[in-house]
Amino acid sequence: MASHLLNHSAKVRNVSKLLHHERYMLARWFSGDAQSSLNRRRDVWKTQLPESSTRSSVFEPVVDFTKRNISMASIRRGSITGSGFTREISPSSQVLSRRCYASASDLPPHQEIGMPSLSPTMTEGNVARWLKKEGDKVSPGEVLCEVETDKATVEMESMEEGYLAKIVRGDGEKEIKVGEVIAITVEDEGDIDKFKDYKPSTSEPSAPPAKETSVPSPPKKEVAEEPAREPEANVSKPSAPTPSGDRVFASPLARKLAEEKNVPLSSIKGTGHEGLIVKADIEDFLASDGASSQVSTPSKAKGATDAALDYINIPVSQIRKVTASRLLLSKQTIPHYYLTVDACVDKLTSLRSKLNSLQEASGGSRISVNDLVIKAAALALRKVPQCNSSWANDYIRQYNNVNINVAVQTDNGLFVPVIRDADKKGLSTIGEEVKQLAKKARENSLKPQDYEGGTFTVSNLGGPFGVKQFCAIINPPQSGILAVGSAERRVIPGSGAEEFKFGSFMSVTLSCDHRVIDGAIGAEWLKAFKGYIENPESMLL
Repeated sequence: MASHLLNHSAKVRNVSKLLHHERYMLARWFSGDAQSSLNRRRDVWKTQLPESSTRSSVFEPVVDFTKRNISMASIRRGSITGSGFTREISPSSQVLSRRCYASASDLPPHQEIGMPSLSPTMTEGNVARWLKKEGDKVSPGEVLCEVETDKATVEMESMEEGYLAKIVRGDGEKEIKVGEVIAITVEDEGDIDKFKDYKPSTSEPSAPPAKETSVPSPPKKEVAEEPAREPEANVSKPSAPTPSGDRVFASPLARKLAEEKNVPLSSIKGTGHEGLIVKADIEDFLASDGASSQVSTPSKAKGATDAALDYINIPVSQIRKVTASRLLLSKQTIPHYYLTVDACVDKLTSLRSKLNSLQEASGGSRISVNDLVIKAAALALRKVPQCNSSWANDYIRQYNNVNINVAVQTDNGLFVPVIRDADKKGLSTIGEEVKQLAKKARENSLKPQDYEGGTFTVSNLGGPFGVKQFCAIINPPQSGILAVGSAERRVIPGSGAEEFKFGSFMSVTLSCDHRVIDGAIGAEWLKAFKGYIENPESMLL
């Protein structure tokens, strides 16, 4: 019994040593695994990030962070967290900025400011002018520069305090992609001179040279096969085309390429299944002598024509590009149809004269025919709300607010500022807002809130230009636009055989999206609009 107790006591005395040894082995295993994991992660960063981008990347080697006494606890997408540094990076922030730290190029800590995304449709912008100079101190909320977006010129404000060290993209520079670096800011004034010759790093693709060097054998094969190009020999012969009346079979990709290169499919012999013309046949034809002989003549004629013409190339502004793309999208995707009516405007002009005399007596601004048209359109939308809607694929969205966009032509392009809740406003208020917004549009100083949120559009070419009648293109995502023509005097037959009278009539055309507005609904809206125009007193009730 005594020996048994002594044996157990010896085991108990060794327990602490055993536990200490196990803790040591466990800690050593975890530290080695963590170290290897960190090494693997650092290797992954090195392989994923190009060398040229390490200067401006947030994921710098740990040694660079230790220079600033920042202990990196963890790195997650969209933010950097540590015991000494915490900064959230918001992808949806208005001004795109990226903080960079010292690297092998001995650049001090700095912040790269990118071209901001100032509207939902903006992909690139222009720098109109800088309001701050290099070396100036900037504070949060101060305006750095004016950026020309796809809709207007907007002021870009500073998000942090510091000094503007370098302006990368100067005044008037155009077509700058969203996120592209346009300026550098630093925290210390003494670091400004170090960015005098700074250029943002750009990663160059290195894949094509690697492919060329790694696979040297294909060029030899191509050279060996060049003299015996059977497809090219068949293609270049003019007698190879199929007999007239036979259908030419080609893949969609081959047809698209043939249309782009102006290559007649009838002169190509297909090498695909059952004579199908494929993309390779078009490429072989373009590389053959037959293609050059066919293309050379039109190109020479085109060159001679261009040489005889006298022309200038006008740069396209951002608003012009966006207008072109949106109108093209509207015509290609929205099924338009048009309804036209003639409305008598004698009572309208008479009421306008009375109201203007009252306005002049009270010192107010004059009311135009266009102001009355906007009011009548808004009230008609309130009466027929189906036309105050938009198509959303799975449903039709009907708006409770009646916001009328008014087309304004300027030297910079076409703008459509919005009159919000036009059905609830008086004629003098509508007229004053239209004048102010038109002035801002001509000065290219509209803000996003001045043109976004419209539910219907009015375009008037009658009063200012004398256009009798026209059909306007719908402004997506809206489902209707009213084109207003000029008023003209007409003879109206009377009740008797020789009785007649004169009247002024205005032609208006409603463009409708047939997915949203049926023909009868569009006609009902025009009837309501015509009723307000021919009986304008009802608009004042």
